[in-house]
Amino acid sequence: MDSRIVCNKRNVPGIILILLLSVFTQNALAGVSGWTDYAHVQEVMPTIHGRFEASLALAENASGCKNKTWFYQDYNLGGADKMFYVLLEALLAGKKVRVFVTGQCDLNGYSEISSVAIVP
Repeated sequence: MDSRIVCNKRNVPGIILILLLSVFTQNALAGVSGWTDYAHVQEVMPTIHGRFEASLALAENASGCKNKTWFYQDYNLGGADKMFYVLLEALLAGKKVRVFVTGQCDLNGYSEISSVAIVP
């Protein structure tokens, strides 16, 4: 018996369905990059999973990710420690920040960030 996949009229709908699902799945995990509005930091959470997470008091963000208020960044990237400290400073001082979202979403719907700006 030959185990090769043969493209014929019977399996074309299945192939199209697989292609469409892969496109929609990729789009669900990627959004638009850009700055959020300035907002207060609600929570900063270091984790043992190689990244920190932070929550901002936002109604929406540019990324289009499912969760509008939670953000993350991996510890191993340059500048990640600086972003963490700025978020922590803003939380402790009650200052507003904005974050630059990359358009990448994790499986929890959190937005990846690459920059943090604080308002004096």
